[in-house]
Amino acid sequence: MSAEEKLAVSKRRAWYTPAEIALHNCAADCWVSVFGKVYELSALLEKSKGPLCQPIIKFAGEDVSSWFDTATGDVKTQWDPENSLVCPFLPHGRFLHVPPVEPVSNWRTDFGSPWWRDEKLCIGSLSQKTRKVRVVNTLTRQEALLEVCAEETLEQILDRYLDHNAHAASYTWKTLDEGDFRPLDMQKNLADNGIADESGEFESLRIDSDYYYPVLHLYY
Repeated sequence: MSAEEKLAVSKRRAWYTPAEIALHNCAADCWVSVFGKVYELSALLEKSKGPLCQPIIKFAGEDVSSWFDTATGDVKTQWDPENSLVCPFLPHGRFLHVPPVEPVSNWRTDFGSPWWRDEKLCIGSLSQKTRKVRVVNTLTRQEALLEVCAEETLEQILDRYLDHNAHAASYTWKTLDEGDFRPLDMQKNLADNGIADESGEFESLRIDSDYYYPVLHLYY
């Protein structure tokens, strides 16, 4: 991956695609998602180190919502009949900020909120649905295929396109609507701009969605 590509995928956004999160998949560059929130844990892992970091590092770049209870937002628990205690359910091993089952003298509680509740570590939200669009520069005829978040406004999609064209903000963005080019509302997302997601229909017809992507036309 080039330096420019690394910069693009590390750029802070309101919404991230699963593919973007998957690129941050090691201890030195670790992102995970929990219940739709994206956490940047690289600095925390560097500071903490030790075996409790290993489960997080193993699943770096992935969604780890299955580790947590949807009702409480905390680590899942289970009944331990051997000890007659409610214990954390940790199929991948105990991880950072999860307390030990039994009292120990070296357990530190001065870290404040556990990382999955620490808003300072949250850098944005995980998209629930991604879409691909073709952006066509009508002046140069250049095209770019972008994977974007369905929740993103056109303004946020423009920000993604800046990696391809630094002058994109000076263009008027339009879509072809019943034979006429209609300006897009940059404060609305694709769906609210009348650009429907037809991937489900393509799937039902067993047509590869790669044959059709919505086109956004840029007019200078």
